[in-house]
Amino acid sequence: MDRPNDVTFYLEPKLLRAARAGNHNFINLVSDVLRTAGLEPHYEKNTDAARNNSRALPGYAIFHMNDPLHARALTMRRSYYYPFWQIEASARRWEWDVATQTFDPDKVDREAADKFFAFWQRRLFKGMPARAWRDKYIFVPLQGLIREHRSFQSCSPIEMLMRTAERFPDHRILVTLHPNETYTSADRMALAHVIGKFPRVEIVSKPMEKCLIGCDFVVTQNSSVALAGLFFCKPAVLFGQIDFHHIAGSVMRDGIDKAFEAVATKPDYAGYMWWFLQVMSINAGRPDSREQITQALRRHDWPV
Repeated sequence: MDRPNDVTFYLEPKLLRAARAGNHNFINLVSDVLRTAGLEPHYEKNTDAARNNSRALPGYAIFHMNDPLHARALTMRRSYYYPFWQIEASARRWEWDVATQTFDPDKVDREAADKFFAFWQRRLFKGMPARAWRDKYIFVPLQGLIREHRSFQSCSPIEMLMRTAERFPDHRILVTLHPNETYTSADRMALAHVIGKFPRVEIVSKPMEKCLIGCDFVVTQNSSVALAGLFFCKPAVLFGQIDFHHIAGSVMRDGIDKAFEAVATKPDYAGYMWWFLQVMSINAGRPDSREQITQALRRHDWPV
């Protein structure tokens, strides 16, 4: 597999088996587009060594979620919910094309957006968004490395939590820990310090939906929980960079004061989710998905 028209997908074991069996709809669609253009798709295991070796091959590469390593590589990643996908030149969501675009509510197809929003509210969360209320608490879903201030963040997650507690002395703050992250004893001590200083902060083990349904708004670095909260019509304040920042309060974009002022606004939730998922993502369930894929590849100068 060293010919210049080869395109190699680098996939994790489960995804690799599905691709080789022809059972993954999105990969099938991308492969069809490639074959139509005279390119030949191949499927390989996604490892550090394999991705590094792809530099020496004359063909093209598509990595699943990993950062492209050379000019002939792209990354593919689910746009949070199936069947929505992105094909990009970076694995960092805040560098994706959608992140750089401007959402214009005046250009929303209102009928289409309202139908889309209602459908996905039911599909993802059944009837819960229709029963949402505000119970004077803030939901803070923590991610990993909570004591570190990373380059895409305005401050560390612990500092984010403290700033939120200082700003809202009359609100309870419900904090959840990410089930797939490891929290060290130092992390736990840092959280205990915050709780000792702000007794209204509470760590809970509740499902995301049950926290979203009654919260006033969501505060996070860039957790996808904030995106899910938009289906519940809950505002979000983001302390980090991410692709779905447009109608949220963004500390890195606007500063902390303006970011928190945004929770008092009522953005176009339905219009935004329609734009973000249906317009700006590749919907692998739509009849025009091959054209969407073709356009995405052409944006990155692939010969399709």
